[in-house]
Amino acid sequence: MATVTFDSASRVYPGQERPAVDSLNIEVGDGEFLVLVGPSGSGKSTALRMLAGLEEIDGGRILIGDRDVTDVPPKDRDIAMVFQNYALYPHMTVADNMGFALKIAGTPKAEIRKRVEDAAEILDLTEYLDRKPKALSGGQRQRVAMGRAIVRSPQVFLMDEPLSNLDAKLRVATRTQIASLQRRLGVTTVYVTHDQTEAMTMGDRVAVLNFGVLQQLDTPRRMYDHPNNVFVAGFIGSPAMNLVEEKLTEEGVRFGGAVLPVDRATLSDTDETTVIVGVRPEDLELVDDEQGIAIEVDVVEELGADAFIYGRRAGAEETDKPFIARVDGRRPPAKGETVHFRPKVGHLHLFDTKTGERLGD
Repeated sequence: MATVTFDSASRVYPGQERPAVDSLNIEVGDGEFLVLVGPSGSGKSTALRMLAGLEEIDGGRILIGDRDVTDVPPKDRDIAMVFQNYALYPHMTVADNMGFALKIAGTPKAEIRKRVEDAAEILDLTEYLDRKPKALSGGQRQRVAMGRAIVRSPQVFLMDEPLSNLDAKLRVATRTQIASLQRRLGVTTVYVTHDQTEAMTMGDRVAVLNFGVLQQLDTPRRMYDHPNNVFVAGFIGSPAMNLVEEKLTEEGVRFGGAVLPVDRATLSDTDETTVIVGVRPEDLELVDDEQGIAIEVDVVEELGADAFIYGRRAGAEETDKPFIARVDGRRPPAKGETVHFRPKVGHLHLFDTKTGERLGD
């Protein structure tokens, strides 16, 4: 096994001024499961392809273990990649697909068979070894693609949105299998997804990218509770964090009809008269009139024990981002009703209005 290091690694596509990946610095620990996540165009897949050797590096370097692989061909990097589209050979059996790379490398047939059978047992594919890919479900095909990577015993697994072709229910089950398998094998893994729920449930750590720039690298819990900036706050979490611009006063920060006390040291990094206030839907509580922010309820999403209400601030434009709150599912507000919410104590996030950076610890 090995560590992986992105050392100020950059990639600029020909004809583009903005780098697709801009001075990326990440160190992945030996045996760690790191997830790269971000919206479309954030540079996450480019970063993975740079590590695989499928994209040139225009600046910085990439190391696997202590070895600089910046200019090493993909086949010599001792990595195995799992793609979104499985990339299986339709005319070959499952066993032949899984063992093909070993066959090309000249591995003895007996050893290939043993490695394939061992991987098939781990992935619950033993009974399918003699079948062709067309006879398998999407989830089974993805497991075959995983098996093809496992039999090679690489130093690093690279996975590029491997679950995006599966339906929602199968995606949930398969992501659990992949995370469990990675922990069992202990192979350093870099996994790319655009799905932040996938990232939060699978990764030991998560790296959030936007426009090629690393926004935050942290554990899922730390990232959820302590986002570094407005982008991470709005991207991580489902439903997303509510972000509203509010005025500062001598007593604290205004939140609708209420003033929330804030430690003045928290605001020492800004000279603005307003701040962006962030609060997650589950960290809001219903209060009496004028004790919080007034929200006109547009939609009530009932989920049994809980319900989510989607609404707009009184006087807000219809195009404004909806305000979301989690409430008691047995007594939710009615559609069209105006209710007031206030953040629970200790669950307020403040961000600089101009830079979007977090204020305070």
